[in-house]
Amino acid sequence: MRWDLFCRVIDNYGDIGVCWRLAADLGARGETVRLWVDDPSALAWMAPQGAAGVELVNWTAEPPGLVPGEVVVEAFGCDPPAAFVARMALQRPPVWVNLEYLSAEDYVERSHGLPSPQRNGLTKWFFYPGFTRRTGGLLREPGLMAAQAAFDRTAWLHEHGIHPTAGERLVSVFCYDDPALPQLLQALGQEPTLVLLAPGAAQRGAAGMPALTGVRMQALPWLTQADFDRLLWSCDVNFVRGEDSFVRAQWAGAPFVWHIYPQRDGAHAAKLEAFIDHLQPDAAVRQLWHAWNGLAPWPAKLPAVQDWASVCLAWRDTLLAQPDLATQLLSFVQQKG
Repeated sequence: MRWDLFCRVIDNYGDIGVCWRLAADLGARGETVRLWVDDPSALAWMAPQGAAGVELVNWTAEPPGLVPGEVVVEAFGCDPPAAFVARMALQRPPVWVNLEYLSAEDYVERSHGLPSPQRNGLTKWFFYPGFTRRTGGLLREPGLMAAQAAFDRTAWLHEHGIHPTAGERLVSVFCYDDPALPQLLQALGQEPTLVLLAPGAAQRGAAGMPALTGVRMQALPWLTQADFDRLLWSCDVNFVRGEDSFVRAQWAGAPFVWHIYPQRDGAHAAKLEAFIDHLQPDAAVRQLWHAWNGLAPWPAKLPAVQDWASVCLAWRDTLLAQPDLATQLLSFVQQKG
């Protein structure tokens, strides 16, 4: 089928990151995808090689008058151009899907798959990613686990100029602006640690900090999506943010902490708690997650990695037992079409 996938880049790269992974996954399965995006600049480092079956369409103020495909996906309620929607109503109606934000809250199961009749006679369907069998699942391309099993950590680290010393743990940090970053770095110094800082807020927050006992810091360049996955596979603990890196940290199977996108009305606290309740870590890990998100005091000591790792691996096994998002989306579209 031909898919039209619409993406508006709001901030922080999560929207384009999710849309590109979905487009590339569908393309690898033999689908044809036109990815409409208003700002494709991040793809220059995120996916410089492109992907088979995926064509970029510049979503400008006057977008091209293309004939809609069999499937139209609007990511995160971004609303396709009015002229495009009008053309949708003049042909055999495509399956129109609103791919929603990821959440572990209860409403996701109730809302997943519901129709939204439109005034022009079309129907838009809500498709919710999620963590249970009553949701649309998570993006996980075929062969991901096999690729991780065959991964050469030492070679990849050497190739990217990352050289941990003997006994030094690796911790990646990809975050929004977080006043708790100095406390985290000091706490990591309780054991010899090489902290790999992603571009953006992590590097800004660490800039100018004095040398810390037990901690070395290394600034990373922007990585392709494939190399970011390998970074997560290489580290003992991963601090991630938003949606895309949050999901990839779960597939990595290593201990991770999620920096949820902060909302002014405090709604992010309930979203964070809903996921923690699914993960079911011990009290020490829960406190660290709360502290990193500004919802609790900073813990006196970080949780033991070995106990934390078993929880993350068990959680990954639970997710692996469920169909991935692209598989479910394909089935959903075939059913509705």
